[in-house]
Amino acid sequence: MAGGRGSRLKMGEKPLVKLFGRPLIDYVVLALEESLVDRIFVSTTENVPSTRKWAQERDLYVLETGSYGYVADMIEAVKKADVRDPIMVIMADLPLVTSEIIDQIMEVYQERPEPALSTHTPLSLHSRMGRRPDSLFNYRGQLIVPAGINVLRGAEIEKEQEDFHLILERMELAVNVNVPEDLMLCEKIMQGDIL
Repeated sequence: MAGGRGSRLKMGEKPLVKLFGRPLIDYVVLALEESLVDRIFVSTTENVPSTRKWAQERDLYVLETGSYGYVADMIEAVKKADVRDPIMVIMADLPLVTSEIIDQIMEVYQERPEPALSTHTPLSLHSRMGRRPDSLFNYRGQLIVPAGINVLRGAEIEKEQEDFHLILERMELAVNVNVPEDLMLCEKIMQGDIL
């Protein structure tokens, strides 16, 4: 998912915001390419023409959606991709994600009976990192934060799917870049200043 305006970041198209000289989306695509994922689709909107061009220049499948909001655009993208099997949906603003984490999520999904899986981090991890997440859920007495990676059955993308909540205490999943402070936090983590 790479169609957001990045209005809070105020640095142009969010997927192309640079982190150590590389676009955020480049980190995510590289992690996906090094993982067990079969194909990569980049979902864009009219808000991100340069991101669309960036993806096309890398021979990635680009799916243009109507910019109706995250869920509506995700559904439209999955339908346009014509993926009936399980599909991983990941945000372009997760530059710290690794192929190992992506593979771990897929392996857990394959072991679970639920048709969908959502990935979360514990609020305590965010607190230790000194950041306030945008959204928060109480799941079985534990406060958790969505990580921006989900696995869903493509054939049932328009239906609500029961999901397994995978809670991973991984710093790499705790920082999606929404504001300049998130970008600075990524830099510190990548430099080893935060362990």
